[in-house]
Amino acid sequence: MARIWLNHWFSTAYNIINLIKQGEEDFVVIGSNTNENWIYKPVCDEAYVEPKVEGEEYIEFCLEFCKEHRIDVFMPRRNMVLISEHKKDFEKIGVKVMVEDYSIMSVLNQKNESYELFREKQIGYVPDYYIVKNAAEFLDAYNELVDAGRQVCFKFVNDEGGKSYRLIDNSNKDFNSLHYPQSSSRMSLENVMKALNEREEFEPIMVMPYLSGNEVSVDCLKTSSGVIMIPRVKGMTRVESVEYDKCILDICKDFYEKVGLEYPCNIQFRYLDGIPYFLEVNTRMSGGVQMSCLASGINIPNIAVNKLLGIDKEWENNFKAIKVSYVEYPLIVD
Repeated sequence: MARIWLNHWFSTAYNIINLIKQGEEDFVVIGSNTNENWIYKPVCDEAYVEPKVEGEEYIEFCLEFCKEHRIDVFMPRRNMVLISEHKKDFEKIGVKVMVEDYSIMSVLNQKNESYELFREKQIGYVPDYYIVKNAAEFLDAYNELVDAGRQVCFKFVNDEGGKSYRLIDNSNKDFNSLHYPQSSSRMSLENVMKALNEREEFEPIMVMPYLSGNEVSVDCLKTSSGVIMIPRVKGMTRVESVEYDKCILDICKDFYEKVGLEYPCNIQFRYLDGIPYFLEVNTRMSGGVQMSCLASGINIPNIAVNKLLGIDKEWENNFKAIKVSYVEYPLIVD
């Protein structure tokens, strides 16, 4: 029997847990969250509420939780980087942790440092970007990009899920615009500068050209029989298309040869002028990994857990170009 713990994941962990359990009679999945009601609780065999603590106090909680609940495999999302720094502490008590070593986690979870890594190792294409810490630096970076004929977007360097992402849109809002929904990610330069000028200095912001083409999200996992790579092309609707573009696959192969990760990751690209630029590498399973699994016939979560347990699961990609999506349905949480 293997006891597997997921700490405070996003709601699509509901699907990840179902995939982990697929065909397994001896897997017990334990879930935890800081909220009392969370969406993937119904598919957990055991469910607990986490304390709202951070830093070393959270590490102490996790270690005690693993001991108390006899955890074999820990799949963290909350505080992944911090947990990777203490990975050996978990291994000492017999817990296998699904995170990369801190040396690479600390780089890939800082967008500017990961871009520098890609440039240094000559992996794929990295867009021009500027790191700014005050309003004057921001305006200089904005003007440089506009002078180069680019539309500008930005986000905080320390960001998860693109929460701080904004696209600068100075277009006039005429009557016809009232017929269309307005995205909260769009802001005028005037409003951006007004917000930034409230602080003399702020945490680093990355300013870069807006990559207007399709976004491609590649779900990956290294195995003994090769690297699983499933690219999903994301559009404006919830219908996504799994397409095995050779250029994208070659960049991902190059990434694995030069950097190499052992556990599931999600490599994101976005096109501009026909070039697939790196967006970021998420050192965890993506929120849409279940769609990649359905389209390809490969169960990444299950293969990843078994890999940690020392078991090689066979897999074979169908390499079919398939459109895939999802529907929402009601669920009783408690």
